[in-house]
Amino acid sequence: MVAELPTGGVIYGVRLRSEVVYRYVGLTTKSAKVRLRQHVKVARSGRKTPFYDWLRKHDADDIVADQLDRVEGLEELGQAEIVWIESLRREGHPLLNLSQGGLGPMGIEWTAEMREAARIRSTGRKGVSRFADANPFYGRTHDAGQRAKWSKVRKGQNAGRENPNYGKFGADHPGFGHVMSEQARERLSEQRRGAGNPNYGRQARDETRAKMSAVRKGRPMPSSRRSAHTRHHTNRGVKKDTASTALKTRVNLDVH
Repeated sequence: MVAELPTGGVIYGVRLRSEVVYRYVGLTTKSAKVRLRQHVKVARSGRKTPFYDWLRKHDADDIVADQLDRVEGLEELGQAEIVWIESLRREGHPLLNLSQGGLGPMGIEWTAEMREAARIRSTGRKGVSRFADANPFYGRTHDAGQRAKWSKVRKGQNAGRENPNYGKFGADHPGFGHVMSEQARERLSEQRRGAGNPNYGRQARDETRAKMSAVRKGRPMPSSRRSAHTRHHTNRGVKKDTASTALKTRVNLDVH
């Protein structure tokens, strides 16, 4: 059975239960109460707009959504929202709507001032992370068709000359001169220890080990216990107290 598309809806106004002025006007093909519950849920997720910031400041039980009008026809519904917003603003209601209303994508035409203000608000802001059952996609998976489509679209996007940093070296590379702080290095180290290591408890299969051996066959390898990485630091005169006695002796010989 195919669900029938809505042919109209309602205009609603959101206000505090203790006040008579409205703070937001919207349209919906559902009921005003259902739409308000959706708004509250979005506000709790952390979305930043004047209206959602206002919702977070108040208890959900103190907020009501009144049905202001019922309109038949979707185009008429969008026009009615524009009229209600304009009328209430003219009467002095401190509406938090960003747009003038209507059925556009958002009804918002961003000015240069609005974009700059949004940039300033978002600078330094940490992203909103929702884990486990708090994430709306929790327990769900994308089907094989969707994954294949994404794979095809993204294939080669960051390969070779398609990589935005292709051919950039030294000071031209965006990562040039970047050094992680000791706190960040320690935090990453803790995250990758024990069970946090993606290879924790895993062992390469015999076939994989054979492939790795074949690739390395005939390649010059360090003759002592020191790896190329250790030799690099030895030549720079870097010593560690945790090194074995044999390595310490060899380091001292190399340095002097």
